Amino acid sequence: MTKWLVSAQTLPRSTRPMVFDMPYKGELAMDIPVNYVRLEGSERHLAPEAHLLGPADLTETLSVSIRVRRRPDALPLPDLQSRAAMPPGQRKFLSHEDFSAQYGAAQADLDQVENFARDHGLTVVESSIPRRTVVVSGTVKQMSDAFAVELGRYESPTETYRGREGDIHLPNDLVDIVEGVFGLDNRRMARPAIRYSSASSTPPGASPLTPPQVAHLYNFPNGTATGQTIGILEFGGGYTMSDIQAFFNRLGSGFTMPTLTDVSVDQGKNTPGTDQDADSEVALDIDVASSVAPSANIAVYFAPFTEQGWIDVITTAVFDTTNAPSVLSISWGWPEKETFGTLTWTPAAIHAVNATFQDAAMLGVTVFAASGDDGSRCQINDRHAHVLYPASDPLVTACGGTIITKVSGSSFTEGTWNDDGITGGGISEVFPLPSWQEGAGVPLSINQSHYQGRGIPDIAGDASPYSGYRITWDKQTWDVGGTSAVAPLYAGLVALINTELSERVGYLNPTLYTLASRESNDFRDIADGVSNASGGSPGYTSGPGWDACTGLGVIKGTSLLNSLRVRMGAISWLSLLLLTGQVSGAATLVGK
Repeated sequence: MTKWLVSAQTLPRSTRPMVFDMPYKGELAMDIPVNYVRLEGSERHLAPEAHLLGPADLTETLSVSIRVRRRPDALPLPDLQSRAAMPPGQRKFLSHEDFSAQYGAAQADLDQVENFARDHGLTVVESSIPRRTVVVSGTVKQMSDAFAVELGRYESPTETYRGREGDIHLPNDLVDIVEGVFGLDNRRMARPAIRYSSASSTPPGASPLTPPQVAHLYNFPNGTATGQTIGILEFGGGYTMSDIQAFFNRLGSGFTMPTLTDVSVDQGKNTPGTDQDADSEVALDIDVASSVAPSANIAVYFAPFTEQGWIDVITTAVFDTTNAPSVLSISWGWPEKETFGTLTWTPAAIHAVNATFQDAAMLGVTVFAASGDDGSRCQINDRHAHVLYPASDPLVTACGGTIITKVSGSSFTEGTWNDDGITGGGISEVFPLPSWQEGAGVPLSINQSHYQGRGIPDIAGDASPYSGYRITWDKQTWDVGGTSAVAPLYAGLVALINTELSERVGYLNPTLYTLASRESNDFRDIADGVSNASGGSPGYTSGPGWDACTGLGVIKGTSLLNSLRVRMGAISWLSLLLLTGQVSGAATLVGK
C-alpha cells in the first residue's frame, strides 16, 4: 500500500484532508519511460458501473491544466483561523499583486513546465503566476506520450466520457514541481442542487416567497451593496436577459436589473436552452443574489463540469482582477466518494481547490456552497452517508436547507427541509474536524468509519421549493428551491455587510462558530427533530445547537452585522487608548 496525503503540509492543521491508504497498481497498458515517476494524488478509478469501450481517438484535441507548486522561497502561509478571529478592519488582506509576488508560482517553474510541454509538441495556451497554472493543448496521442497515460472511451449508465485509470507520470525533474494535471479525464463532476415544486404535495402553510421577502424575514440589513461584486460559479446552462427581467418585473417597483458580466473559463459559455436544470440554476443564482443585494455587480463564471473545470473556474474567480469578487456562491457539488471508501475526486484536485480557497481567504473573499438536496445519501445508493465537495471544505461556509411556513408579516415558522428534496449534511470522510468546530458538538461519522471529520452544513436557509422562489426560465415560470438557493442568499448578505462595514469580512467560519459559542443572538436555531436520512442511508437529526441538517441555524442578518461592528468598535477604542497612553484595563477588550 502506498500512503499519500491529499494536501500539502503547509496547509493549516484544521484544513488538511485525512491520509488515505490506496493501492498502487504498479502497471499500465503502456510503457512508462525510465526517467518517469508517478505523480502522487493523480490516481483515478472507473466511474461507478462504467466500462471501457475502447481507446480514445488519438487525433482528438484537448486542453490540460498543469498546476505547479508555490514558489520555493515563499514564506509559510499565515494561520487563517487567527486571522479570521480578528474583527473586520483588523484583518489585513493581501492585494492580488502582493499575493502573486509572495505566494504565486515561480517563473522558473512555469518555464520548466512550458519547455516540457513544447518538447512533446504541445501548445502553451496560458501561463499564470497567481493561478499557478500552465494550460496546454494537444492531441490525445501527444498527451498520452507526455504524461504516460492510456486514455480510453468509457461508458457509464449516465454518460460517455474520455477517461483514464491509474496514475499520471512525469519526468523526475518535474514531479516535485507539478502538483496536478487536470483535463485528461472529462467525466462529469458537478451537479446543481436545485428542486422543483409539485403542486400535488404542498406542505401545510407553505407558499412561494421572493428572495427580498426571505431577506426581510431573516432581518438582512437595508441598503445596497454598491461597490461589491458577487461571483457566481456555473457548470453548464445559461440565462437570457429577458428571463432575468421577467423576474425583476414580478418584484415590482424599486427593484432594478443587476449589472451582469459573463466570464468564460475553459470555453464554458452562457448557453441557455441546453439543460433545464442548469438553466434554472443559473437563473436562480442570479435572481436571488442580485435581488437581496441591490446594486451589487454580478460576475457569472461559466466552466465545464469536470475536475479541470472546477480548478480553473475557482482559480479564475479568486484571481480575477477585473471583476474582483468579494464573495463567491457555489450551488453545485459532487460527492466526496462515489462509493464508501473510494474517492470520487483525485486527491490532487481536492488539494488544488482547497489551496485556492486558502488563497481566497488571504485575499478577503468569502465562499458559500450548497450542501445538497438529497439528504444523507447524496444520490449514492450504497446505504452509507455522504457529503458533497466543495461544501465539505473547511474553508467554505456550507449552506443547508429549511422550509418556511405560516408567514404573517414578520411572523413565520421554520423547520428542517424534508419534502420533495432533503437538506444535505453530515460528516466529511476527507477533512478532519476543524479546531473552530471542536466545541460545537459535531458527532462522529454515522458510517462504519466513525471518522471525526468536518461537519456540514455551517448555516441554513430557505430551500424548499414550496417556500422557494418563482423564477423564469425559457419564458416559463417555475417554483424552485434547493440548498442552491441558500448560497446566493447569504452571498448577498455578505455583500451588504461588506458595504456597511467598508471592509471585507473574508473567511467567515471561525467567526460564526465563535459568535455561536458565546450565545450571541446572531442565529435562529432549527431544532425540530427532523432527519435527513434518505435512500436507505443513515442520516442525522436536527436538534438544539449545531446539527448536520441545519448547522448553527439561520443567520439573523442585521444581528451579525452589529456583532461585527461592535467588535470593530471595541478594537478601534482599544487602539485609541493605546495611542493616548490610557491602557489600564483595555486589554480585556481584545477578542470580546
